[in-house]
Amino acid sequence: MIAEPVRTEILRRIKAAEAEHGVRVLYAIESGSRAWGFESPNSDYDVRFIYAHPKDWYVAVDLEQKRDVIEYPIVDEIDINGWDVRKALKLFWQSNPTFVEWLQSPIVYVDDQHFAPTARALLTDVYSVEKGIYHYRSMAKTNYRGYLRTPIVPLKKYFYVLRPLLSILWLEQYQQPAPIVFEQLRTLITDNTVVNDAISDLLERKKRSQEKEQVPAVLVLNQFIEAELQRLECYQAKPKAQQMQLKSLNSLFHAVLASNQVPA
Repeated sequence: MIAEPVRTEILRRIKAAEAEHGVRVLYAIESGSRAWGFESPNSDYDVRFIYAHPKDWYVAVDLEQKRDVIEYPIVDEIDINGWDVRKALKLFWQSNPTFVEWLQSPIVYVDDQHFAPTARALLTDVYSVEKGIYHYRSMAKTNYRGYLRTPIVPLKKYFYVLRPLLSILWLEQYQQPAPIVFEQLRTLITDNTVVNDAISDLLERKKRSQEKEQVPAVLVLNQFIEAELQRLECYQAKPKAQQMQLKSLNSLFHAVLASNQVPA
């Protein structure tokens, strides 16, 4: 949950960004550990949003040279930035995992009730499970090898390995985008009591610890991680016929621009 004073300040900053840049925010959410469900008391608020300019902004010879992100420095633990809608949909077409996770955030600040629901309805046609598996495998491998193979390790890095590994299990089992809420992913390993208990212990500790907390390596979790990474080493995507997703994404883009009331 986001405390009401923090939510109010986040909404104020989103409105300020709209006014400063002459855009309309279509969708704004919480990303990162607070959305995943394993934040520390001093975790940042990772606010991400999708915005649209007036239609004429996109009708330009130099469109590709125009800046398509809005970024602000972190102030009072609020990290806020956003993507232009055209950039977001181009990345969606490529099964960008960040955008797909934004669509599924349980913490929503702004929703125009059109952009995000329409994009979610396209997930089945647009999203590549194979690309998702490759992405999460790389994320898990990088974080495990970089942080968790020493006697004392950063507590939070366990979740930066476990979440992607459980996301892969979800993708394999259900053939659809994995939820971002960690507790939902954990339902896949309820029969592994030893691993589940170790995760529960770490979760409790993380929720009362600072972001940079160090802990002794947890043998049972390292064994689980290594076994999953070893299993996934042999993963090879099956060839998949290219679907015609661009027409639907273009339709969504045009609909956004047609309804955008931001003054030029």
